[in-house]
Amino acid sequence: MPFATTDPPMERARLVAAHLDGLYSVTELADRFGVSRPTVYKWIERYREGGATALADRSHARHEQRHRTCPEAERLIVEARRAHPSWGARKLLPYLAHRHDGVAWPAASTAAEILSRHGLTKPRRKRRPPKHPGSIPLAADTPNAVWTTDFKGQFRLGDGELCYPLTVCDAHSRFILSCHGLLSVEQYAALKQFERLFTEYGLPLAIRSDNGVPFATQALCGLSRLSVWWIKLGIDHHRIDPGQPQQNGSHERMHKTLAADTTRPPEADMARQQSRFDDWRVEFNDDRPHEALEYATPGSIYVPSPRPMPAVLPEPEYPGHFEVRYLSKDGNVRFKGHQTFVSQTLSHEHIGLEETADGVWDLYFFDRLLARLDERTWKLTA
Repeated sequence: MPFATTDPPMERARLVAAHLDGLYSVTELADRFGVSRPTVYKWIERYREGGATALADRSHARHEQRHRTCPEAERLIVEARRAHPSWGARKLLPYLAHRHDGVAWPAASTAAEILSRHGLTKPRRKRRPPKHPGSIPLAADTPNAVWTTDFKGQFRLGDGELCYPLTVCDAHSRFILSCHGLLSVEQYAALKQFERLFTEYGLPLAIRSDNGVPFATQALCGLSRLSVWWIKLGIDHHRIDPGQPQQNGSHERMHKTLAADTTRPPEADMARQQSRFDDWRVEFNDDRPHEALEYATPGSIYVPSPRPMPAVLPEPEYPGHFEVRYLSKDGNVRFKGHQTFVSQTLSHEHIGLEETADGVWDLYFFDRLLARLDERTWKLTA
């Protein structure tokens, strides 16, 4: 029977006793006790050298700790940390080395272990990426129920500039509201284009996009400055599942037509490329029959939205039982004497907190549920 399944010292004594009786060879002893032949020889030799006491378990600890941190260095590291609670091991060691000559200082990793052993550090909480809420099936029974948007892949113009075409389309009528070449996917430039569209065509009920910048970020709930602005305008943001472009299939198909008709070859500069985009958009909307529309044109079906772009952005209104708090410029909220980071994309905004259980609060921005806050830990759960 293997030593690991019984009392090892007892099994070693039985092995040696069987050897001394001369009944079994070393090979037979190894098979009988489920160990290797070198192990049999090892315990027989130990018995000859030290008797029965030599069969007991031995400590595997080093006899000499040559690199053990001296008590004086450990004491100074602990005292310095208590005097400077925000300093880490890498900062404490050079600070102490300048003030105490002749002390053998450990490596930064060892100093960090000393701080941890004395309870002077807190383990860093692993940051979890925001969980995708799951895509909503595309349902657009009327114009402006859902607008789809994306950046068609960038390409280089004749003058060397990169062109990033931002496209926006009405999902019901396939009407292309915009195809505008931008110099980057920066949020402000995209926001200005949507501001122009909202002013000209009114507000949709929802906008459907992928999970890339500027539509989404790694912030809480994937919020970006652009999507926060949409929420304030009363527009739902529908995000497709990551890596599933087919969930915005009609928009992707339109991009193939766009690329074939307007980018091969590209124009010499942005002005000429934009003129080409504009001509193609007119043709797509007003001249080109669309199979999905039973060969009607998108322009014959689309009508602007009855929801106008407001002159002033509305402020959130929360029910009377909500606790309303203001987020600082860093995205922190102060609640019941504790400061908790929510999201920098919501800086300078008001959020509402609703108590759903004893000490458990749901955080809302307008009607959007952001996260849950537990007073026991003061941590947010998305």
